[in-house]
Amino acid sequence: MGGAGAQDAGETIALDAITVAGVPPFREIATGPVQGYRATRSATATKTDTALRDLPQSVNVIPREVLVDRQETRLTDALFNVSNVQPAGTLQGRTETYNIRGFNTQTYAIDGVFLNQASNFFVTRRDLADVERIEVLKGPASVLYGRGDPGGVINIVTRQASFVPMADASVQGGSFGFRRVQGSVSGPIPSAEGLAGRVSFATEADPTFRNYGGRDNTRNFVAPAFTWNPSPDTRVTFLGEFTKQDGQYDEGLTAFRGRVPLDNIARYYGEPWARYNAMANFGTLKVEHDFNENLMIRQVLNAQGGSFDLISPRATGVNAAGTVLSRRVTSTVSSYASVDSQTELVAKFDWLGLRHTALVGVEYINGYRHSYTTQGNIASVSFLNPTFGALPGPLSFQSDLRQKNELTGLYAQDQIELGYGLQLLLGVRYDTGDQFYFSRLPTSRSLPPTQELSGVSPRVGLIYRPAEPLALYASYSTSFKPQTANVLGAVNPAPETGEQYEVGARYDINPELTLSTAAFRITRDNVAASDPVNSGFSVITGQQRSEGVEADLAGTILPGWKVIGGVGYLDARITRDTTFAVGNRLVGVPAFSGSIWTTYQVQEGAWRGLGIGAGVTYVGKRFGDLNNSFTVGAYARVDAAVFYDLNEHARFSLNLRNLTDARYIEAPFNQFNNIPGAPFTVLATITGRW
Repeated sequence: MGGAGAQDAGETIALDAITVAGVPPFREIATGPVQGYRATRSATATKTDTALRDLPQSVNVIPREVLVDRQETRLTDALFNVSNVQPAGTLQGRTETYNIRGFNTQTYAIDGVFLNQASNFFVTRRDLADVERIEVLKGPASVLYGRGDPGGVINIVTRQASFVPMADASVQGGSFGFRRVQGSVSGPIPSAEGLAGRVSFATEADPTFRNYGGRDNTRNFVAPAFTWNPSPDTRVTFLGEFTKQDGQYDEGLTAFRGRVPLDNIARYYGEPWARYNAMANFGTLKVEHDFNENLMIRQVLNAQGGSFDLISPRATGVNAAGTVLSRRVTSTVSSYASVDSQTELVAKFDWLGLRHTALVGVEYINGYRHSYTTQGNIASVSFLNPTFGALPGPLSFQSDLRQKNELTGLYAQDQIELGYGLQLLLGVRYDTGDQFYFSRLPTSRSLPPTQELSGVSPRVGLIYRPAEPLALYASYSTSFKPQTANVLGAVNPAPETGEQYEVGARYDINPELTLSTAAFRITRDNVAASDPVNSGFSVITGQQRSEGVEADLAGTILPGWKVIGGVGYLDARITRDTTFAVGNRLVGVPAFSGSIWTTYQVQEGAWRGLGIGAGVTYVGKRFGDLNNSFTVGAYARVDAAVFYDLNEHARFSLNLRNLTDARYIEAPFNQFNNIPGAPFTVLATITGRW
């Protein structure tokens, strides 16, 4: 006897297979997106995909989500989220430069490749349309990057082509006539198996709050990228970036009697006919092949080139009464080009009972630049009430700079797991090559010989993880950099070198919130600094030292509540010199600085999708030149945001900056070049996502 559903003994019941489909769990990789405000992996410090807690050197990551919530359009604003990083000037509106841990850096890397290898700055301002994350490796990093400043490396990690169709576009409008359109489209390419593409673009016009006489600053940017996987073991990627920038040449405000007047931050000492026009082209092809799960070869080929031309009045002095500013006219035409080849082998293996991740590589760099400058006279203007209308006099030859660098670097690195919570990082690089550097003057008659260059850059770091949420580390790192500054009349100046000692810790307050701390000391030799006699040129000084402490916080406090920020203290001074006084503080470096930005977005209920954000940036008093002849005051800038996700495809946001309308100098550079911060501004953005 049995029920209706009973079966005879031994009878088998066949059930249909049930497949459960869902979104795969998110897995972060070093070159991909980040969920929230906290990254957990990076390749900037080791060129291997490594957990941040396993790096014996400070690395800060600004994910794209931060850029979106803050609606950042400037690299400078994004980097305010990192401790001990300050803007160091725009080189008269041309590009961005930064102080990292007290030392100036005028270039950065894109996907691990430095820009403009034979020059001291990139010729256009950075666009953020194709940026996935911004990473700051603090301290010298020549063991992997060769040329580099001792303060650190800014590495822009770009958005990769996706095999899942996606797109986004934004329209922005803001104060002082600012307007911008940007977007990115990605997906598989039809009829091409294993091939995906992405195109990111942006066009921007910004008259700014400065009194340029009605002229816009414009930038157009396009970045094609593709990914091709011809087999499961081979990956090919390409990135191209093309930028065209047309704007006003702007030195900012002039210091007088120890300070920079801030009564009129729109004051402009140039003329409406002044200009700065530039174009920059960049292309990188990367091929990776896995021989097996433990051995991979990587080949990177990069080519880049560009040019700029400018003409503008430049301030040269203020009379004793502070009523008249004298000027001269400068005109420059400059071009550059370079190639970079990196061949690397990454191997994972066990040896002597220890687990190793080894990297060996060779890098070849060949770059040149040519900069031709003329100058002439132009009428003076009122110091406090300048007016337009002056025309330049005849221009005569000032300098003709020609530089070529050809370097080959051999490098090796080993990440060793010692057990008992200990990891060791060892690295060394040897660079050899030659440099031709000639800044021809009207009296120059003969070409200098080519200078032979060589340098060894060691690195060592130790990590100790006594418990899962805590990692402690100590490291020693070095830098080596051929001189690229425009030194008037110089013949083959000696390369710059640097070294750093650092100790630090990373602590996971919760699984999604990390606090990072560090203490460090950096010494820098053969430093290029602004020429106190010939503005627009540099001099080679002696030795500088920076020592300090910092702390950074990033992640999610509670569901929907995210935070990023940092605080830092720096003592950055001249320690040996024949041009400037020993003990003087370095340019634009505050003793104390810090920032905090936090957002909260409602997770459920009728107001789901509504978000608010607020933040404060504080920068202490800074000296404006190495003579310490003037200071710019401390400031605190308050920002806020309101945004609303109408649905998964659309967002409206309103970002308010400098709510208190504080007047301050954002970046001092020298007596005649001090960039004022923007007053209270409003930026409205509509974003669509598909």
